[in-house]
Amino acid sequence: MYDWANSVYQLTIASTIFPIYYNQVTRSGPDDYTVSFFGREVINTVLYSWAIAAAYLVVAFLSPILSSLADYTGRRKTFMQFFTWVGALSCGTLFFFDQNNVELGIIAFAMGTVGYGGSIVYYNSFLPVICARSEQDKVSARGYSMGYLGGVVLLLFNLLMIMKPALFGISDPLLPARISFLTVFFWWIGFSQITFRRLPRYTLRKRQKDKDRSILLEGYRELDKVFQQIRNMKKLSLYLAGFFFMMMGLLTTMFMAATYGEKELGLKEDVLIPTILIIQLVGIGGAWMFSRLSGRIGNLKALLISVFMWILVCIGAYYITNSMQFMIAAFFIGVVMGGSQALARSTYSKMLPENTTDHTSFFSFYDVMEKLATVAGTFSFGMIEAITGSMRYSVLAIGIFFVIGIVFLLLTLMVENKERRNLNFQFPISNV
Repeated sequence: MYDWANSVYQLTIASTIFPIYYNQVTRSGPDDYTVSFFGREVINTVLYSWAIAAAYLVVAFLSPILSSLADYTGRRKTFMQFFTWVGALSCGTLFFFDQNNVELGIIAFAMGTVGYGGSIVYYNSFLPVICARSEQDKVSARGYSMGYLGGVVLLLFNLLMIMKPALFGISDPLLPARISFLTVFFWWIGFSQITFRRLPRYTLRKRQKDKDRSILLEGYRELDKVFQQIRNMKKLSLYLAGFFFMMMGLLTTMFMAATYGEKELGLKEDVLIPTILIIQLVGIGGAWMFSRLSGRIGNLKALLISVFMWILVCIGAYYITNSMQFMIAAFFIGVVMGGSQALARSTYSKMLPENTTDHTSFFSFYDVMEKLATVAGTFSFGMIEAITGSMRYSVLAIGIFFVIGIVFLLLTLMVENKERRNLNFQFPISNV
């Protein structure tokens, strides 16, 4: 249900209505995409992508500190609630964003991203706590599916308000988008209460504070300890390298798809918003399809198929010239989006040492990797556009990220197969 609650941020704010609204209010003319940000002139979409990078860099820096505090107090739910309020209130603040206060809009958007990203650190770490290892693929996929569905429900309402403002007595063409930011606030806060009422107040054990050790620095020590453990686990090390590059491409696509369609292809809300809806609806089926596929052929093989599909999507996106081609690309993005994310999370969870109780620390490392991948991906996207003047070259760069990711995942699969052969040699089936 927390996926249901917070995915409205990802869909309405990060992926659909806010990027379109942002492009509209920061464009001075048909060919003028520059905006003044604290007195400095910058391309609007470059500023947007760098705002995402800055927000996720903050989350990546804070995650070890916050996970350490959660470990010592046992109150990971409390921190999850704090970031939920930060994110939701920031989304509500976007109601006041217009062409006269670009700084407010960028800061509120960045803080909303910090709130979303910070809450996910704790949310993901609940997965091995609330369900058995054999159920994690199913539960992870169910979470993403609920998130896609919840995001679609609210987006449909906001789409009706944007497309038919007269039904709501609205004459200002920009007001429906601003109201949609308020709806995200109420939805996120309201439905998250279902989650917070059911999750335990304390999780695992409360650690005792060592008087000679700083709690704030302990998070980084825990991160280093996890890193040292992972270095000695060849399969997990290779998997995380592949995961990093895969997330560089996937999350950058998620954040920049609507901006690409609006600016590079000249598409309007009546095409962009329904297209993003296609991604969400298809994503529900995609998450379940890859969950079932992983049950038949294994997590890594299913993940490799999804990344290969991502590479094909990026190649196709470079040549897109019209709305129909954009919608076809969106369909395939939807198929692999949910499946890739759900499989990436559950695959990592299955690779953790079986006897560990430091789930928060391991998932903190996972989330730091994911946030740094977002930073690297969105910053690179903006930098390439700033240098070349075209977002199409940035799309090609995303494809390269996926190619590197698939190489590491193939190496991971080779190590896994070798480990399985060694295990069968030690314990032959005929002797079991």
